[in-house]
Amino acid sequence: MNPPIQKTDSIGPVDETTDAQPQKSQAQIDYEEGRGYVERGEAVLAAVSLHNALRGFEEENNKEGMANAFNQLGHACLLREEFDKAVIHYKKTWEICEELGDDISLLSVAKQLAEAHRGAGEYRQALDLCLDLLDSYQRNNDPKNSVEVLEQMAEIYVDSGEKQRASDAYKTAASIHANFKHSNIAKSLREKAAELLQGSED
Repeated sequence: MNPPIQKTDSIGPVDETTDAQPQKSQAQIDYEEGRGYVERGEAVLAAVSLHNALRGFEEENNKEGMANAFNQLGHACLLREEFDKAVIHYKKTWEICEELGDDISLLSVAKQLAEAHRGAGEYRQALDLCLDLLDSYQRNNDPKNSVEVLEQMAEIYVDSGEKQRASDAYKTAASIHANFKHSNIAKSLREKAAELLQGSED
């Protein structure tokens, strides 16, 4: 079975699983260099290295490498606020993860894709992804990620001018935190919810 694509927030070298490290390919070297540039916020340099890595991975027919390179290219585009390009790269990552049957990575990519759609002003697509994520997290009894996606949804609703729905999303997130005795966070989210509605009445 193929190893999963690493999570978007902690993506690692593609060949990290063996003790005796094989000689790294040029594609792998370019990828790691590009990922380092992304982490340092150097989007232009990242794009150059990652495009080189992508070409190399394609020549090697290394699907995991290609997915990781597309994923990091999406991050680089987000840094430059090139949201349409980020959507394209994340969708390519998504397609490869689907092909590999990598459900865990699909969840990570969906979060990033929602952020790219939000930046592009494509709020409906962003919210549809968030709703799918929320459904998956609730089915898997995952309150931490449920709360994160509810807050992401609230921000998307704010951007699209739907203050009532944003307020509702914050309240739902607050109630989950309250269930886990996170009183301060719950209070902060309830205050955010109230401020939104107060702002809409002014």
